[in-house]
Amino acid sequence: MDTTPATPRRRLRHAFDDTALFLLAVLFGVWTAAIRWDEGPPLPQWLFNLDQLTGALGCAALWVRRRHPVGLTVALVAVSAYSELVAGAMLVALFTVAVHRPPRVSGALYGLSLLAALCYVWLRPEPDAPWGLLLLLGVVTQSAVVGWGLVLHHRRRLVESLGERAVRAEAEARLRAEQAQHQAREAIAREIHDVLGHRLSLLSVHAGALEYRPGAPPEDLARAAKVIRESAHQALQDLREVIGVLRAPVGELPQPTLADVRQLAAESGLAGMRVDLREETEGSVPGAVGRTAYRIVQEALTNVRKHAPGADVAVHLAGSPGRGLAVEVSNTPPGPFPAAPVPAGEPGQGLVGLGERVGLAGGRLEHGPTAAGGWRVAAWLPWPS
Repeated sequence: MDTTPATPRRRLRHAFDDTALFLLAVLFGVWTAAIRWDEGPPLPQWLFNLDQLTGALGCAALWVRRRHPVGLTVALVAVSAYSELVAGAMLVALFTVAVHRPPRVSGALYGLSLLAALCYVWLRPEPDAPWGLLLLLGVVTQSAVVGWGLVLHHRRRLVESLGERAVRAEAEARLRAEQAQHQAREAIAREIHDVLGHRLSLLSVHAGALEYRPGAPPEDLARAAKVIRESAHQALQDLREVIGVLRAPVGELPQPTLADVRQLAAESGLAGMRVDLREETEGSVPGAVGRTAYRIVQEALTNVRKHAPGADVAVHLAGSPGRGLAVEVSNTPPGPFPAAPVPAGEPGQGLVGLGERVGLAGGRLEHGPTAAGGWRVAAWLPWPS
């Protein structure tokens, strides 16, 4: 039966439907009995009385049709084999089964009702009407009722299916929104790691230099303090820009380009790192490709400051449209007397994020130790012609 929660409005509609169908079955029985009474019953009086009693009980039983539709229909179809006054109640029961039960159940009961109609015209023939016409009238009436019920049944199933699809579509949309939010968080985390990791590593290098050289001349101390202040200010500016992306739905964070690699090398040189930058590119590098190359160099330089202080670094950029852009950053082993150690933190996370970034760009990333005891990071990025 219907499993939809019974709201007050729904209960009122059910009560109205039950009352209307009950009255329809009663009126059909009363009308048929009045015709028989006016014509004079051709049957024995006891059979006419039994027919009236059967019709009354069948109409009264319609009040339980929602709880026991199949059992009630089987009983009413069976007694309709001899009772014509129960026909109205039997048609209502057939209609209820066709609406609320699977079509195979409705088809079985429909076939049983046709058999009962055949039995009726055989047991109670009409002297003024041929039995074939009576049988045809019964078949047409029962077919129309069952067909109407099946139409309503399929319409309800369609409405339920559309409702389930709407719920499923809403759940899928919510899941896609959660996935997009998760991806946005990962992108922001990578951005914060790339931007702030570089700045903070520079701060750590300069602060360590002050700690290891407490007796340095005032000019050197002032110069180092200025660099620390500028680096801290720039780190705050970068952090504000990243957080601004979270607050503003429109607008993007200003992204670096390949030309900004020179500034990276200069900043690392101010921190005491010897960086040899070679650029062998032809043409204008696309923004997305240049931004990915910048992040590769930035992460590599940050890792050198963390894990190999005092090492020399070689940065090589080469490529052209159609051939791709090759980015290689290699460093020598750490120096014997580094100016200041930098906390390494959790190893490997930056390279993992870098690999994801390069993979999204359609490129390849390689990294590992060199034969001389240093480290090498190399990537190839597609550069459309």
